[in-house]
Amino acid sequence: MSEFAIGVLLLLGLVALIAAGAHVAVALAVLSVLGVGLLRGDLWMGFELLALTAYDAIAHHVFGVVPLFVLMGFLVNASDLGRDSFGVAHRVFGRVRGGLGVATVAANAVFAAITGISIASAAVFTQVAVPAMRRLGYTPRFSVGVVAGSSVLGMLVPPSLLLIVYGLLAEVSIGALFLAGVGPGLLLAAAFATLILVMARLAPAAVGGVLADAAGAPPVPWRRGLAALAQVAALGSLVLGGIYGGWFTPSEAGAVGALASLGIALARGSLREGRLWAVLVQTGHTTVSICVLIIAANCFARVLALCGLPQALLGTLEAFELGPAAFLLGYLGVLIALGTVLDSTSILLIAVPLALPAMGALALDPVWVGVLTVLAVEVGLLTPPLGIAVYVIHGSLRDEEIPLRDIFVGAAPFAVTMVFVLAAVAIWPEISLGWVR
Repeated sequence: MSEFAIGVLLLLGLVALIAAGAHVAVALAVLSVLGVGLLRGDLWMGFELLALTAYDAIAHHVFGVVPLFVLMGFLVNASDLGRDSFGVAHRVFGRVRGGLGVATVAANAVFAAITGISIASAAVFTQVAVPAMRRLGYTPRFSVGVVAGSSVLGMLVPPSLLLIVYGLLAEVSIGALFLAGVGPGLLLAAAFATLILVMARLAPAAVGGVLADAAGAPPVPWRRGLAALAQVAALGSLVLGGIYGGWFTPSEAGAVGALASLGIALARGSLREGRLWAVLVQTGHTTVSICVLIIAANCFARVLALCGLPQALLGTLEAFELGPAAFLLGYLGVLIALGTVLDSTSILLIAVPLALPAMGALALDPVWVGVLTVLAVEVGLLTPPLGIAVYVIHGSLRDEEIPLRDIFVGAAPFAVTMVFVLAAVAIWPEISLGWVR
């Protein structure tokens, strides 16, 4: 069997194992070992490659950015800043038809600016925004759809965990990626808010809701809400301003942000009854999961390189004379399709190493492609059958009146809106790169 045929067989095996329910990291590791065994006739060499990769893949100090930003996100989540930010946004937008949906988007954008984790946003605002919207008469489908849609801002508005992972894989400046995510993040938030207002005007029966009055506003005093916004602004300025100002590296920024988040949570009295230990355990679970995926994906990418698949991909591009536009269209389409069956991090770890040689050959800006990649991958958070954000919302609600199907249907307009924003950023790169330059 030729090396190329072995590489194709490994890819087909990966699809089969994932479809059978195998964990992505396990599937990647097992196929890497088997691939080396087929290529070199020695299965033990596969285990040696896996052991070597386990050290090489994450031995660099830059990988310290992952647990630090994850810890910062979970500490912010525990400090109830999301709840208080939503209270302020509700008071500002509550008197506009559909305003509570706009408030959810605005609060999620603020929350995203200091967490970088979409799943955290989905869990928090399911408990905060959905009950408030239901009390004011918004339809169940619209209520959960708004939360699902706006939660994806957590992976685009910096600091973003997905942008960090992409930066590590593509060896691109994380600071530049953070800056490049600002424009598309603001555009996506504005597009979501516009969608909600248009739906409230053209399809009021599907949206429902009444105008909020003082009695309907969440019980968050102005002083407490404004203090929360000030803390969010201070934390975001400290972390992002420190990176862009050259005061510290992204890894150091993660450490500073985690320390500042701990101070905020302690000052707000949010870490009682073992919550700090729960945050540390969550951080450990998330970090280990990401690192194991990175190790397995790195090993799999090396095996595919031994099989010559990246070189074959480049040869195919040259043979068909595919330009940058055609390549991007196919690449983003594959990412969106993968999002229907895989989680976001796994997609990055599988697709980006394969696409990097082609990106270099076509002279595509890796920062711009990184933002497009995250946008395309995030569409998968809202699409069946996997749709992780949808499942998180369903699990957090535990409401039999809102089945899983209704959440997917409610999130559909936001997924379509994301595709339009993705197209806009692809057509006009300055939306993203204008902030970097």
